Amino acid sequence: MFDSLSNKLQNTFRNLRGLGKISESNVSDALRDVRMALLDADVNFKVARDFIERVQAKSIGAEVIKSVQPGQQIVKFISDELTELLGSQNAGINFEKNPTCIMMVGLHGAGKTTSSGKLARLIQKQGRQPLLVAADVYRPAAMDQLETLGKQLDLPVFVKRGETDVLKIAREALAFAEANNRNTIIFDTAGRLQIDEPLVQELVRLRDLVKPQEILLVLDAATGQEAVNVATHFDQALNITGSILTKLDGDARGGAALSMKSVTGKPIKFMGIGEKLEDFEPFHPERMASRILGMGDVVSLVEKAAETLNEEDAKRMEEKMRRGEFSLEDFLEQLRQMKKLGPLEDLIKMLPGGAAAMKGQDMSKQEREFKRMEAMICGMTPKERKSPQILNAKRRIRIAKGSGTSVTELNTMLNKFAQMQQMMKKMGKMQKMMAKMGGLGGLGGGMPGMFGR
Repeated sequence: MFDSLSNKLQNTFRNLRGLGKISESNVSDALRDVRMALLDADVNFKVARDFIERVQAKSIGAEVIKSVQPGQQIVKFISDELTELLGSQNAGINFEKNPTCIMMVGLHGAGKTTSSGKLARLIQKQGRQPLLVAADVYRPAAMDQLETLGKQLDLPVFVKRGETDVLKIAREALAFAEANNRNTIIFDTAGRLQIDEPLVQELVRLRDLVKPQEILLVLDAATGQEAVNVATHFDQALNITGSILTKLDGDARGGAALSMKSVTGKPIKFMGIGEKLEDFEPFHPERMASRILGMGDVVSLVEKAAETLNEEDAKRMEEKMRRGEFSLEDFLEQLRQMKKLGPLEDLIKMLPGGAAAMKGQDMSKQEREFKRMEAMICGMTPKERKSPQILNAKRRIRIAKGSGTSVTELNTMLNKFAQMQQMMKKMGKMQKMMAKMGGLGGLGGGMPGMFGR
């Protein structure tokens, strides 16, 4: 996500931070590079131009020239303007009215149906009772897809097969929602390969009937400059309340994200970052700006960990580590917990400086190593996991064959695990000693597990 833009901006920032004195000349040179990076990322030309003008106006002020680190100050200006460009702050769903109606609109292939399911999952986790409505009467596969998503989420889906009147479907869906106490209704509407007036007018009639609190435009992040035209057209016709950017996990240059708020004046509310139902997040402009600038996103990482990892399990695991009772069974559990957080590459990028530190590193190799470790541990019996010292040559050959690895790989993994156990025992003894010496017990109270919280 934004990898190309991020790399180019960070190269420019390295040059800026090294500047001892700021002049109009070197500011112009640096901002020219920033402007080119934005245009290469498919940011709308006018948006990029205005962005640079605002940063330049701030950068040549007297307060910058007199500052101790003028280059660092300009980086701060760019960061602030980028956050402003993306929307300043997160804008959630308006739930003031019950039932809350949400219309999902956009072009064919943008990901409306999948995003409808993902949004329903997110809303359900907030304690609401969503209903998915199949309002795409032109694509039967969309109805099938929505029903499948509903089953996965254990949520009701209103489908009226054979009916071609979208307004009739909407009226019956509203009645169904009232009868079944569903307080949030998500309408998955029809899309097209390109904008056409009959489709837009159908959406206008649907809007006038259901009076939605939210009209969310679903946009493929890879659409680039065309996304601005699409957003402008839908906004003029429907007065959208916000947008959802999908496929941000791909090689998209990100121009749509950086242009959307400036062009339409409407916030990006959510983003799709993968194919799984859980790969869907609220869009936080300040956090996204931080990621783009290589400063990480620790807040999102902590939220993801809190949502995914069980606090009681983490405490129990921490206590076992402290006592030196951490087994291969526990190690397997930690590996699986870590996998729930997502790809290792994405996690590292959320750490400050993580993207730079990872440059040139093959994270997929580490991912494969984790999978092989998991396979080796799964190839053991419960007794072997608890007491790896009983693993003789014969047992090791069996485990290696069963896990598709070699005895050498198994031996290496077991040696690393033994070293980790020894380190944990020493840390546990040190913490006990500290506690006896005068109330420094708090030092170990929050000791994170090697692959835990």
